[in-house]
Amino acid sequence: MRRQYRATGLLEAELAADPIQQFTRWFVDAQQAGLDEPNAMVVSTVDEAGRPSLRTVLLKGYDERGFTFYTNYESRKARDLAGNPHVGLLFPWHPIARQVIVTGTAAKVGRDETAAYFRSRPHGSQLGAWASEQSRPVASREDLERRYADLATRYPVGEGVPVPPFWGGYRVSPTSVEFWQGRENRLHDRLRYDADPAAPTGWHVERLCP
Repeated sequence: MRRQYRATGLLEAELAADPIQQFTRWFVDAQQAGLDEPNAMVVSTVDEAGRPSLRTVLLKGYDERGFTFYTNYESRKARDLAGNPHVGLLFPWHPIARQVIVTGTAAKVGRDETAAYFRSRPHGSQLGAWASEQSRPVASREDLERRYADLATRYPVGEGVPVPPFWGGYRVSPTSVEFWQGRENRLHDRLRYDADPAAPTGWHVERLCP
C-alpha cells in the first residue's frame, strides 16, 4: 500500500509573502482538481487533562485574521477550547499529494458574524443546529428525528429560525502554517511559515526535512 508521489515540487522562491495568500493558491488548486469538499479539515483539540480529540469539520471562511468554522458551543471541541484554546487544523488533500497544517489559537467570532452565517445556511441545517445536543448521548435515532420533526413544525420553511444561543463560530488565528507537497522517494517538500513580528512580512519561512 505505497504510492510514489511524482508531483511538481514546492520551492521557497515560489511561495507567497504570507501563508494566507499561499493557502488561497492551494485552495484554488484543490477546487480546480475536483476534490470532494476541499474545505473539509481535521480539527484537533486537547482537553485540560491533555487528552487529544479530533474530528472533521468544514472551513466556512478565511482571511488575514485566520480560519473560521462553526459548531455547538457545548460540544466536546468547544469544551476543550474553553480550557485550552490551542488548536490544530489539517487539510488532507491526498488526491493532489498535498497537506496544509495550521497551528494556532481559537476564539469565538462575534454574534453578528455568527448570525449572518447562520441565516445563510439551508433551512434544514438551521433546524439541525437546534435539534442536536452535539457530543451528548441520545437515547435513539428516533428521539433525534422527533426533535427535528417538532422543530420543523414550529419553524416551517419560510419561517425565520432564531440563531441558537449555544451555537456559533470560532476563528483560528495561526501561529504556524505548513505546506506539505508529496515528492518522489518520500523526499517531500515541507515549508512552514512561523509568525515572526521582526520579519518584514510578519512571517519566517523554513524548510523541514520530510
